[in-house]
Amino acid sequence: MKLLVIGSGGREHAICFALLKSSITTKIYAAPGNAGIAEIAQIAPIDYNNHRDIAGFCLEKQIDLVIVGPEAPLVDGLIDYLENYGIKAFGPSKNAAILEASKSFTKNLCKKYNIPTAEYGCFDNHNDAKTYLDSIKFPIVIKADGLAAGKGVIIAENKNEATSAIDDMFAGKFGEAGNHVVIEEFLEGKEISFFVICDGTDAIFLGAAEDYKRAFDNNKGLNTGGMGSFSPSRLLNDLLKTQIMDQIINPTMHAMKVEGRPFKGILFAGLMLTNEGPKLLEYNVRFGDPETESILLCLKTDLLELLLASNSGDLSSIKVEHYNHHAVCVIMAADGYPGEYQKDTIISGLSEVSKLPNIAVFHAGTKKDYKHNIVANGGRVLAITAIGNSLTEARERAYDAVHKITWSEGFYRTDIAL
Repeated sequence: MKLLVIGSGGREHAICFALLKSSITTKIYAAPGNAGIAEIAQIAPIDYNNHRDIAGFCLEKQIDLVIVGPEAPLVDGLIDYLENYGIKAFGPSKNAAILEASKSFTKNLCKKYNIPTAEYGCFDNHNDAKTYLDSIKFPIVIKADGLAAGKGVIIAENKNEATSAIDDMFAGKFGEAGNHVVIEEFLEGKEISFFVICDGTDAIFLGAAEDYKRAFDNNKGLNTGGMGSFSPSRLLNDLLKTQIMDQIINPTMHAMKVEGRPFKGILFAGLMLTNEGPKLLEYNVRFGDPETESILLCLKTDLLELLLASNSGDLSSIKVEHYNHHAVCVIMAADGYPGEYQKDTIISGLSEVSKLPNIAVFHAGTKKDYKHNIVANGGRVLAITAIGNSLTEARERAYDAVHKITWSEGFYRTDIAL
């Protein structure tokens, strides 16, 4: 089968890497890709933000399946557009992608269908939002309703911080995403990333991971897109997995079907494991990054067969199997990230590290310069991922690989999977 993967991150490199293992994959194209993806897939010369360009390429090359990595094209209706041309595409429709596009929609859905989540209020003007502050306990969580690249969530310890955050959001700090605001109670517990694959009716467990959002060790610094992950999660057992499926995932699948928005694709639940049980923090409608890098290295089942079964509404016949090993992903980022950072800095040692056993070097923000050096081209630049028979072994292998890479303008956390 001929495939097209949309995206340019470590997530998309990991997806291409997994798809390449399938016996039914014959060719992988990617747009826009990166320097690492270009080693295992052919970069498609198209504008990946242009639906018409993508559809034209798919028809010309007779693409059998399009796999969309990032959330923005899904929310923008790329799946619907392609399917209108008879092109198979993996992911949710625009109507179903609202689970990530609007936090207020998801919160209201949870309330209507009794899906456990934090207490909340939704507001479309700052006066009502500020009035609500008088009736709640601190700390609280304030979220921009729409897509904000993972940065639209603020924890406010007191009323002054909350007022400032509300003013910033309604003043346009997060663009249109902040035109509506969700204010939630602060949940205490441990966080887990829980992934299922869905076919409109059924959802089956794909994997779970724990990730590290802060820039620096000991959870210091600003929030990022994620500085590392490991899978499987230490927090998950069979009983808890069943509880999450029964109380959160399956009711969501039912609710979306009843609402006329059947969900196909990857559903990524950010969950807080509280003393009262698991509660939903948020939904994402695609693979996570950097969770995908570790989860897919633990997946034994053919990924492409799963994606095709999801697309055709036939997941009930598939059994997902996992390897009995652990995976650890360490992100190497450009100095200054998630703030200002320098591009075009040279990274060396990657070809040697790529030859190491049990190591996968997933590229994120990379490109080749005119001398064919690998250079940084983004904030999160590399996702060095290792497998091992234990979490400790996988962690040691990942950091051994990181230490063999020379990049003086980069940094990484040293406490992933401790």
